[in-house]
Amino acid sequence: MKQKQQNYAAGMLVIGCILFGLGSIIVKFVPVGGYAIAFWRLLIASGIFWFLMKLKCQHFPKNKKARYYACLSGIFLAFDLAFWHESIYAVGPGISTLLNSLQIFFLAVIGFIFFSERQSKLQLFSLVLAVVGVVLIAGEELQHNIEGIYGIIIGLLSAMMLAGSMVMVKKVHQEEPTALFPLMLIISLSGALVLIIPSLILNADSLYPMSWQDWGLIIIYGAVMQCVAWGMTAYAIPLLSLGLTGLLLLSEPVAALVIDYFYLHKEINLWQWCGAGLTLFAIYLGSVKR
Repeated sequence: MKQKQQNYAAGMLVIGCILFGLGSIIVKFVPVGGYAIAFWRLLIASGIFWFLMKLKCQHFPKNKKARYYACLSGIFLAFDLAFWHESIYAVGPGISTLLNSLQIFFLAVIGFIFFSERQSKLQLFSLVLAVVGVVLIAGEELQHNIEGIYGIIIGLLSAMMLAGSMVMVKKVHQEEPTALFPLMLIISLSGALVLIIPSLILNADSLYPMSWQDWGLIIIYGAVMQCVAWGMTAYAIPLLSLGLTGLLLLSEPVAALVIDYFYLHKEINLWQWCGAGLTLFAIYLGSVKR
C-alpha cells in the first residue's frame, strides 16, 4: 500500500513539474508584462484559495509572526515570478527555468548562515558543478547582447527570491502550524498586492490581456500552474525520499528546455546543452542529504 502511494505521489510530482514548464509557454506568448502577469496569476490564485479555505472551514493563523512571515513569503514569491517572467522574455523558458531551479543553493547558503545547517562535501561539490554549468549556459547568451546578460542575472535573482519565499514558509510553521489553503491565500494575496505598483509603472502599456483568449490563458496560468501544480507538489514531497524528490523535480527545467528547443525553436548549442546537463546533475546532488 505504501509503495503504491509513493508511486502515485511520484507521478503527481512529475505532472506538476511538467505543468510548471508548460506555464512558461503562456508567459512567452501572452502579450502582458512580466510583473503584470505575475500579478494576475497571484490574484486569480487568491480567489481560488479563498474558496477552498471556506469550503474546508480552515482558518488563518492566530500568531502575528506567522501571518507576518506568510506575507513576506508572498512578497518574495511575487518577485520570484516577476523576475522569472522577465528572464523568460530575455533568454527563453528553458534557460530561465534552469536558473530558477538554482534556488536550492541559495537555500543552502541561507540555511548555513541563519539556521546553522552544515553542508556535506557532496553538496559543496555540487555547488561548484552548478557554477560551471551556469557559466557554460551563460557564455553563449553573454556574447549575443545586453538582453542576454539581463536574462541571466534576473534569472539568478528569481532563484534567490524563491529561496527567500520557501524560508519564510518554514518560519510560518515554526511559529504556528498552518493549514495549506489559508497559508497559500495569504501568500498569493500579499504577492498580488505588492505587485500593483511595479506593474503600473513598469508594464503600463502591457497591463491587461488584449483578447478573451489571452484572458483565458491567464486564468489557466493562475488556476493550473499556481493552484493545481503547487497542490500536486505539496502533496507529493512529504511522501517521497529527498533524493527521489530532487531527481523528479528536475523534470521541470528539463521540460522547459525541451519546449524551448523543439517548440519555440531557440538555438541552444552543444556547450549550453552540456552546461544544462551539468547544472541538472548539480541540482540533484545538492538535494541529496546522504
